[in-house]
Amino acid sequence: QVQLVESGGGSVQAGGSLKLSCAAFGYVRHCRMGWYRQAPGKEREFVSSISSDDTTDYSDSVQGRFTISRDNAQSMLYLQMYSLKTDDTAVYYCAACGLPRAFVHWGQGTQVTVSS
Repeated sequence: QVQLVESGGGSVQAGGSLKLSCAAFGYVRHCRMGWYRQAPGKEREFVSSISSDDTTDYSDSVQGRFTISRDNAQSMLYLQMYSLKTDDTAVYYCAACGLPRAFVHWGQGTQVTVSS
């Protein structure tokens, strides 16, 4: 059983930065992990993922602004977000294991609000 707990969300002005964290409880060392987000009235969308050997993948909308990383020793996943835009406002979800972009385990989400 895997449990994922996100933290680090909050409110920030456009152009600012935030770092999200995801603590994984359970075995995820050999799993791909990732971040998704869901804005009000929109479907959940892929943000970024990282494989067990640190190969990364980003959506076009965040490429160059967000950086995903993981610490396998601490069972942690991170998302460093720079140059935030109001369009980045969403609930951000941590995910782990399964196929690329078809994750099995999900966290409860953390709210990120970017104001102009």
